[in-house]
Amino acid sequence: MSQDETDATGATDDGEQPAELPEYAERVLDVADLIPPGRVMTYGDVAEWLGDGGPRQVGRAMALYGSAVPWWRVVRADGALLPDHELRALDHYRAEGTPLREASRQADGHLPRLDMRRARWDGGPAGGQGEETHR
Repeated sequence: MSQDETDATGATDDGEQPAELPEYAERVLDVADLIPPGRVMTYGDVAEWLGDGGPRQVGRAMALYGSAVPWWRVVRADGALLPDHELRALDHYRAEGTPLREASRQADGHLPRLDMRRARWDGGPAGGQGEETHR
């Protein structure tokens, strides 16, 4: 990775964030900052919350700029952990008490998945678990 390239969490080699955030990325990061510890939103949930873009646009914004926010709280709808960042994310999930589903012995790498039914946040008060998604 060259000095100008970013990793999947948005950090450059020297850990610096790019100087200027596009407006859409800033809005995505603002939503990621709202997600309470132990809860998650899918890329599609974030796009729907914003009323703009879609899961791919949110994913791109998170990939380029997400290291400044709790990136592990914006996830795939299937609950699979972010490729190449699984162990870092898993540390955060365990520290925050995010509901997980343990992997079967047949699963690749035996990594757990997020328990989306219990972990998904709808944007409402942070207290309850398992409420419906923001739709």
